[in-house]
Amino acid sequence: MSRYTGPRCRQCRREVQKLFLKGERCTTKCPFDNTLTPHNYPPGQHGARRGKISEYGLQLREKQKVRRIYGVLERQFRRFFKLAERMPGMTGANLLILLERRLDNVVFRMGFGSSRSQARQLVSHRHVLLNGKRADIPSLLVKAGDEIEIAPDMKENQLIKDSLEFNSSVMQPAWLEVDANKMKGKVLSLPGRDDVVLPVEEQLIVELYSKV
Repeated sequence: MSRYTGPRCRQCRREVQKLFLKGERCTTKCPFDNTLTPHNYPPGQHGARRGKISEYGLQLREKQKVRRIYGVLERQFRRFFKLAERMPGMTGANLLILLERRLDNVVFRMGFGSSRSQARQLVSHRHVLLNGKRADIPSLLVKAGDEIEIAPDMKENQLIKDSLEFNSSVMQPAWLEVDANKMKGKVLSLPGRDDVVLPVEEQLIVELYSKV
């Protein structure tokens, strides 16, 4: 299964919600914000004539929404769900915490990437150091005490500088510590459910997977 490479705005329209998949650009050129012809309905010929959604449909849409926010494929998502089931506590909360601990998401949360897709590319291209060593697996789960830094040969990259400048006014998560000048950060602790500030009802995902 290949990764989705089509228009990001189409994914937001499918969920009838802004997912901010393109980071800063979602605040300036979003179809939802078009005052003349707002595209706040699903794409396709019959998108505007959306009917009532079934219970299964609501559960499916919630799962797809989380997948798209974190940029995770279906097989990866199921793997994270099974891991969450084996952990103590609420499965839904565990799932979101695991996704939040992904290395590409942490790079994004630290402000080194303007979007999760850009942060994933930084990791995949070996531009990120994890505890002093180059990492190239976006799905790596960080641990408390891990140190993350932009590789020396990328510290003058304008895209990263622009991203840090844009995120300077955004409140950093309490479980992360970031030094923007040195382009490095540290995982102070593992995130909790309250640290995942997303419009997500994870219980719907648990109900969906309980049927299969």
